[in-house]
Amino acid sequence: MDTFIKNFASSVGNVVTVRGWLHNKRSSGAIIFLEIRDGSGFVQAIVAKQHVAPLVWEAAEQLTQESSLELTGTVSPHPKHAQLYELQVSSLIPIQIAEEYPIAKKEHGPDFLMDYRHLWLRSKRQWAILRLRDVIETAMHDYMHRELFIRTDSPIFTPNACEGTTTLFPVEYFDEGTAYLAQTGQLYIEAAIASVGRCYDFGPVFRNEKSKTKRHLAEFWMMDAEAAFVEHDENLRLQEGLVKFIVSSCMERCQEEFKLLERNPEPLRAIVEKPFTRLSYDETILRLRELGSDIKDGEDLGNDDEARLTKESDVPIFVEKWPKAIKSFYMKVDGIRPDRVLNADLIATEGAGEIIGGSQREENIDILLERIRHEGLPEKEYAWYLDTRRFGAVPHSGFGIGLERMVRWMAGVEHIRECIPFPRTITRLRP
Repeated sequence: MDTFIKNFASSVGNVVTVRGWLHNKRSSGAIIFLEIRDGSGFVQAIVAKQHVAPLVWEAAEQLTQESSLELTGTVSPHPKHAQLYELQVSSLIPIQIAEEYPIAKKEHGPDFLMDYRHLWLRSKRQWAILRLRDVIETAMHDYMHRELFIRTDSPIFTPNACEGTTTLFPVEYFDEGTAYLAQTGQLYIEAAIASVGRCYDFGPVFRNEKSKTKRHLAEFWMMDAEAAFVEHDENLRLQEGLVKFIVSSCMERCQEEFKLLERNPEPLRAIVEKPFTRLSYDETILRLRELGSDIKDGEDLGNDDEARLTKESDVPIFVEKWPKAIKSFYMKVDGIRPDRVLNADLIATEGAGEIIGGSQREENIDILLERIRHEGLPEKEYAWYLDTRRFGAVPHSGFGIGLERMVRWMAGVEHIRECIPFPRTITRLRP
């Protein structure tokens, strides 16, 4: 009976067949220990010379690291570790004997591992990160549908951008001139709310910015969400609920992955159980100065500022109502303070930095048009966007959350390049 390693708990005492790869191998006299990976998990398979045919023993001896193979044997409990299992091998068929594996059992530098990213993905660490990424992505979809959002995908090619084209990658587009690879689908899903009320997109986006920080990629995955009749406070509630749902899903489903990553999940418990902190931009500036920052009024928060802000906090912090002068044209002005906008950035704990940015959107066409002209944006390219305000404009809000930044936080890894299968940075286009 074919089965997956992940299902061994329900197969104890049964004879099963597993197909996978040899992750590691060691021998002790008349016993060969094979660590097998089948994608769903890892298991130790035991080949005992006295219990197998000579051809099986010879095949086991010939196996090299990352050889592919098929094994048949009996599932048994691990003698020392509860909830772990072993495979007592009776039959072994090599599928392909691998050549000498280039990633040796020693320390390698990050450039070497990135050059062999296509193979490094097979490591236990990367296996755990990929699975964690999948759980986070699934949680995003589950939460959004629970809150009655509809997935409405947006184009990758775009003639314009939310905030100008200086940080976009230009692409020649047939006879239409220059197009750009999108860094957000926001404008398009704003249009879709008049159809479905609440919607989100999810896919790769691109940012042409020569940043070398541990939190930046040139290509990354983003979920953008927009909701009709949702204003600033409700927008923050939706964001907080999403993060809590993601964290809760990871804690429920990723204990094995946390263990492999040596990630202590305890700091995540407060995120699920406690309300998030909200600080105005002005309160944030004062607090940062008290903590030793030299930040000035009207400046954006740097990486060090974000780390300082959350260092003593066990929950993420919303920094809301930023200066209008440094934020995007589409953000709605605060009715109490016209020099502020109804927006927020969510700063995660443990030095993870900003993971969500969002705002209430300006629904008044005259104000929006004035902001576009003030920013010097090409009015013609935004004509279709302005139509969404001409025909049935309503109060609405939205936000964007970066998948890799969320993975980096949950996995507790230092560099975001580990949080996407094949990273694209300013120095890396291959493999």
